[in-house]
Amino acid sequence: MRSIRDEINLSEKKILLRLDLNVPLANGKIKDSTRIDKILPTLKFLIQHNTKIIILSHVGRPKGKFIKELSLKPIGENLQNKLGVNVKLIEKNIYKIKNKDFFNEYSEKILMLENIRFYAEEEKNDLKFAKHLASLGDIYVNDAFSCSHREHASIHEIQKFLPSFSGLQLDLEINALNKITVEITKPITCIIGGSKISTKINIIKNLITKFDNIIIVGGMANNFIEYLGNNIGKSIKEENSKQIVKEIITLSQKEKCKIYYPEDVLVAKNLSGSPKNKKLNEILSDEMILDIGPKTIKNINNIIDKSKTILWNGPAGYFENPDFSNGSIQIAKKIIERNKLSKIFSVAGGGETVSLLNSLNVVDNFNFVSTAGGAFLEYLEGKKLPGITALN
Repeated sequence: MRSIRDEINLSEKKILLRLDLNVPLANGKIKDSTRIDKILPTLKFLIQHNTKIIILSHVGRPKGKFIKELSLKPIGENLQNKLGVNVKLIEKNIYKIKNKDFFNEYSEKILMLENIRFYAEEEKNDLKFAKHLASLGDIYVNDAFSCSHREHASIHEIQKFLPSFSGLQLDLEINALNKITVEITKPITCIIGGSKISTKINIIKNLITKFDNIIIVGGMANNFIEYLGNNIGKSIKEENSKQIVKEIITLSQKEKCKIYYPEDVLVAKNLSGSPKNKKLNEILSDEMILDIGPKTIKNINNIIDKSKTILWNGPAGYFENPDFSNGSIQIAKKIIERNKLSKIFSVAGGGETVSLLNSLNVVDNFNFVSTAGGAFLEYLEGKKLPGITALN
């Protein structure tokens, strides 16, 4: 994979830059700019090298139709403020832009084409559409790792028509993920949560062959607790998951990867109820598990202390209620403590995990925090991502 950082001749080149600027919008206002902030280094790098930039991106799922509320206008304005450089949104129909000389019409060095998903051809990975996009630039740069699991025209087919490179943020993402999948420093531990074990079964199976420890927390831990003969009351669980749990336990024994699950938990009658710490054999039928207990936190902290690499995907409990956020907070604190001592390499990812770390304002205290969502999970499963494969 060639990085744009290594390309020597960039001055005056027209760069087609694919970004993921799919940020949450409400009434034309950006609610979370994390994804925008992450790609600023690539834009600054290209500006410093005197390039002309054409941004390709999307917001939401317009399904090939123009939807005013999903315009990239507020995102362009946000970029302009942060870069201190004019960013021009081109609202003209892409098919009416006939060649790469359209920079002559504008004084700005950064042009942004309107939401690429306003065109149905984008998600269809249409070859002619990709070729037309490619005709607008000299070089293609993919800095949208979080979209790279999609076979879309501006991610996949476009690379057939231009010299293609990875962006700085995509390089960081791949390097971080390689350190937890390929270039591993052991012992390595995964803390994994979520409500449905079936959505993470392939990730767990793939990681078991490489990891020393896998700690199951959150809603999916309830399936393990019940499988091992305990009552979980009204706790969320996934139906018909016994075979999946059995597969995980059997594979872990074969691969000598230790599987951990909570030894004590916090329960309540409902999501806003008063927390009670209980052993697994003490849970009543009208109670629900909402967080891990102090003994489990201590055990997890001990494992983190002995680990040199850690992957965290999924909070330990119902962290939206402060009464049930302690497990997740203590895990974050322990990882950060080891990070500050340079004793561990830490990667966190997944929507809820990122939300938790943002709420604690500790994203910068991890070695890498991925906002890539589906691409992050598919990479951990060992799947090939079309956008990355094309770069290779």
